[in-house]
Amino acid sequence: MKRIIPATMSTQHPDNASAAFWCNKSFINTADEIEEAYIAFSDLGCEEYMWDWEGKFVDEAVIDKLFRKYTQYFQKNPLGQKKFLTYRIPNIWEEHGYRLARAFMNIVTSADLAKEAGFHTPPIMEVILPMTKNADQIFETDSLFRKVAKLKCEIFDSKKQCDFSHIDVIPLVEQVADLTSVNVLLEEYLKKYKKAYKKYPTLMRPFIARSDPALNAGIVPSVLASKVAISHFYNVQEKYGVPMYPIIGTGSLPFRGGVNPENIEEVIQEYRGIRTVTVQSAFKYDYPEVQVRAALKYIQDTLPKMKPDFLSPKEVAEIVKVNAFFAEMYQKTVEPLAPFINKVAASIPPRRERMQHIGLFGYSRGIGKVSLPRAITFTGSFYSLGVPPEFIGTGRALRRAKKEGYLPLIERLYINLRRDLTHAGKYLNRENLEFLAKKHPSFKEIAEDVRAVEEVLGIALGPIRDAHFLHRNLVSNIYHKMEIGMDAAEDVVQAGIIRKSLG
Repeated sequence: MKRIIPATMSTQHPDNASAAFWCNKSFINTADEIEEAYIAFSDLGCEEYMWDWEGKFVDEAVIDKLFRKYTQYFQKNPLGQKKFLTYRIPNIWEEHGYRLARAFMNIVTSADLAKEAGFHTPPIMEVILPMTKNADQIFETDSLFRKVAKLKCEIFDSKKQCDFSHIDVIPLVEQVADLTSVNVLLEEYLKKYKKAYKKYPTLMRPFIARSDPALNAGIVPSVLASKVAISHFYNVQEKYGVPMYPIIGTGSLPFRGGVNPENIEEVIQEYRGIRTVTVQSAFKYDYPEVQVRAALKYIQDTLPKMKPDFLSPKEVAEIVKVNAFFAEMYQKTVEPLAPFINKVAASIPPRRERMQHIGLFGYSRGIGKVSLPRAITFTGSFYSLGVPPEFIGTGRALRRAKKEGYLPLIERLYINLRRDLTHAGKYLNRENLEFLAKKHPSFKEIAEDVRAVEEVLGIALGPIRDAHFLHRNLVSNIYHKMEIGMDAAEDVVQAGIIRKSLG
């Protein structure tokens, strides 16, 4: 059977403000996620579901429960053949390895379960490696799985028929600099693989993170780095003959990628060449179900037909320069706000059973590192103040780009630049920003960013429709309640429902 490349990957990212349509709950616990996976496959038509072992608690009996509870469905739609359950595994270079060992043994034994029960085997054929930094990490992850599979076979399988000994590793690249040099990572990995196994892998599905690059460097570098990465993927494909099927991980708000059912046509054009798009909780639960299903079908029909844009070495070099000064402007503004934003983040309600996360934001200033919330909570915190993070550093950096002649390049490559910033601007509360600017120099800089965005791009920012004005009122309430120590949680959720994403 020809290998199916899923176009839609449902994930457990906790960015929904509204309750899930199938359980009428906004907080989805670990036990609920079994049913959520089935609903994503059967009701919404998603082709893939990310089962997340990284940063959260996880039901390790997922395969057993899916097969037992939904036997007929998975007999007709086999996991690993027509539908795909893909584990995002812990990165052992960032945390202890015991959870990875559990995940790998789970994958191996799930293959035995599927075979014994008469299902397609193996049901899990790929894993996602988060925070991938180099080729050695991909290769070592593959090697570790082979060792676990062999050990399990030697101990527990009397016939010693170790049919399932290899799993494909999807490198999830989460930093701007790593995305713009991802060709080096991929080429080194392909060479190591060829040397070890005398052949290249059948295919690769490199994974672009959109949220964490934005958290670390701002919206413009995250978009431009994604464009460079897509170009690199297909250059490597041409050079080595290994098919590349890139994935991009996007949330619903522009800062985190801007993929939602209302603008799916425009955002797919932005990331031409991508073969899989993540569908996070806000996409699924903050929009009408009929609209969600239609958007998913559009993605599945459209992605395979779209061709990537190739960038020249000169364009890549210019983007690296642009990203550097955009990121510097953003980081200098955000770093002093870290303690304040961490306090605001306490008002953002949880939506999943998260574990403490390894912080990605951090760069040396000679006095240690700053820590920020995860990207969803970070985004939700700024939106709850009426200060969308899309503008942080962006306006002043756009002025510099215009002065130095880079603006035409940015506008040509980031085709939804005006659209994204205009959309974020609908949730701007200028009064809150003025209050904040009097207390925090960084917010004064963000106020300057807002003015510069309007000036350079010739757009007007602010509420337009009734819903936007209601949002403005709610975030005014949030600000003033926080000032006097009142609980603002209900207003935080209501504002998220209006903008159709918590963060």
